[in-house]
Amino acid sequence: MAGIDTSQVNAELEEFTSEQLAQVDAIILRYRGKPGALIPVLEQVQDVCGYLPMAMQLRVANGLNLPVANVYGVVTFYSFFTMVPRGKHVIRVCLGTACYVRGGKRLLERLTDILQIAPGECTADRLYSLETVRCLGACGLAPVIVVNQDTHGQVKPAKLESLLAQYD
Repeated sequence: MAGIDTSQVNAELEEFTSEQLAQVDAIILRYRGKPGALIPVLEQVQDVCGYLPMAMQLRVANGLNLPVANVYGVVTFYSFFTMVPRGKHVIRVCLGTACYVRGGKRLLERLTDILQIAPGECTADRLYSLETVRCLGACGLAPVIVVNQDTHGQVKPAKLESLLAQYD
């Protein structure tokens, strides 16, 4: 484990329950020795744990007999993997041209005030994560935010708190 901070790994593992760790180990065992197993294993582990901190990446690498660098490379390459916790509700604010011109930046500023987090972060209670995207493909509804899978168009900053209350 050269170059890996074992105290950080141990601290990260303490966050997970014994049931979660058992599920992770069962996933790894089910795929061990199968070609092309890394991405499905990472997807399932992220479903169980909510994200893929270095401790989980190390556990997957050891379990699949792969270099940690390979696991890290996949996790950081694909946008659907995350190394930081995501909230129960993921809020994506569109900052594409149409949304930006029609107030997307003001929505983002208001959300950062309401949630007290920056884009890429998660609230302390893990209820919300805030992300920015370049286009959601709903330019006619600009400005647009997506909460989980729900698209909200022509959103006004003053309406954000009532909109978020639907997801408490």
